[in-house]
Amino acid sequence: MIDLQECRDEIDVIDSEIIRLFEKRMKVCEDVAEYKIRTGKKVLDPERERKKLEVLREKAHGEFNRLGAQELFQQIMAISRKRQYQLLNEHGVEDDEKLEMVDHLPLENVTVVFQGVEGAYSYAAMREYFSDEIRSFHVKTWRDAMEEVAEGRADYAVLPIENSTAGIVAGIYDLLAEYDLSIVGEQIIRPEHVLLGMPDASLEDITCVCSHPQALAQCGKYLEAHPGWKTREMENTAGSAKQVKEDGDKTQAAIASRQAGELYGLMILAENICYNGQNATRFIIVSKKPIYVKDAHKISIFFELPHESGTLYNMLSHIIYNGLNMTKIESRPIAGRTWEYRFFVDFEGNLKDSAVKNALRGIEAEANRMRILGNY
Repeated sequence: MIDLQECRDEIDVIDSEIIRLFEKRMKVCEDVAEYKIRTGKKVLDPERERKKLEVLREKAHGEFNRLGAQELFQQIMAISRKRQYQLLNEHGVEDDEKLEMVDHLPLENVTVVFQGVEGAYSYAAMREYFSDEIRSFHVKTWRDAMEEVAEGRADYAVLPIENSTAGIVAGIYDLLAEYDLSIVGEQIIRPEHVLLGMPDASLEDITCVCSHPQALAQCGKYLEAHPGWKTREMENTAGSAKQVKEDGDKTQAAIASRQAGELYGLMILAENICYNGQNATRFIIVSKKPIYVKDAHKISIFFELPHESGTLYNMLSHIIYNGLNMTKIESRPIAGRTWEYRFFVDFEGNLKDSAVKNALRGIEAEANRMRILGNY
């Protein structure tokens, strides 16, 4: 008859031996790291690890144990690499600085571009973030805004990236990967959506409501209560208010801000139409200059991975293992590469922190592609 306590005691002895051997192995890995520091050899040698895993897998008996051995040694090797990245940092082997630290951002006498028209929430975010001593202009699309900054015609662009109700603005993530610009700041705006119509209109007259897709989604429950209304997507909220005014059609209404209604001479037909009272939109400030302020506390990156089991876990483990708090992760398909994805991650920290350097060194070494989008 099996004695449970005897089994547990035996497991304790085995576990203690595993710990002893693990620490012995890590000491040898530190010796390997010193060699790599002297010679400049890279930490990760994927072909050698692949061959070694094949050998170790075949040493185990039975398919279950073979899979277990492979997973076990994959993790041991990953931990060994993390220790080697730490040692590189401790020995002053620095990667090239991706961004330059500055005391503060230049925010006065600069040119800022935003998508939409005056009265849009992007415009409101710009007014909140910057001083009055700026020049500003608007463009039609988010790509146009990125292009203005990339070509040097604007110092900054203000772009919506996330809404607490409707989720991410996927197109912005794709543009961040395409353009070599840096996120240098963020601004949160709480949109107060109202329904705007012609001065002589009433709710009974309305047959069509236009606005940006995000605003339509945020006010979805209100719109569902009026099933006879059609909806029409526009490029931005203030632009929809402007369109209603220009059309002069009292059967049309727009979802936009109070300020847009005042700007275009429209009447508020309904208030409090967003079902989430905590609705907020996060805007990012992007610049062509690869800079960050010395007290920045959030880092945004993206990386692309081999299409293999466990690769995402390995990337995120660099953040977890270094004690960093990941606050967001999103994925976007990579154009032209079926079922392959680009991952966008936000975590807390500053590029001067040792833990951040360790994590980024590991991710950059092991991803197909990695880029720091900003520290802000």
